Amino acid sequence: MTETRSLEPEEWEFWDTWMRAQRLLTRELERGLQRDCDISKAEFSLLVTLWQAGGREMRVGELSESLDWDKSRVSHQLTRMERRGFVKRTQYGADGRRAGVGLTAEGRRAARSAILVHGDNVRRHFLDPLTPEQTSVIRAWSKQTVARLEPHHNEAAADDAS
Repeated sequence: MTETRSLEPEEWEFWDTWMRAQRLLTRELERGLQRDCDISKAEFSLLVTLWQAGGREMRVGELSESLDWDKSRVSHQLTRMERRGFVKRTQYGADGRRAGVGLTAEGRRAARSAILVHGDNVRRHFLDPLTPEQTSVIRAWSKQTVARLEPHHNEAAADDAS
């Protein structure tokens, strides 16, 4: 059994500052989507996922997996976005039971606009203030953290090792 260790005061301060910076950045980026595009972060996530599907429809299960959301959350979000005219649901498969989801023309327009606006906000609030050295360190740390913590990444690595 490993020994449990608490954080030192300066480590707690560093952790609290890191968490506050993340919350503030996330809040500002979400406000930008709402203010500049009249969409929520959840709508943006779904629009971008469908946009990246290259015009093909996706099944609700695929969306759920891609977004790492419960199917019920995806379904409720799709209902709201369908009312706004961003997405359309279709039935496909031999029995017609597999529900597909695709972007409407309005959804494609909203996705295009939001991707540009959000990219500009990410650049302004996150990327531009960083030095190249800071960018390099954050990129390396982020990749390392994803590799260590992301479940399907770890499963793939274990499969490769066996």
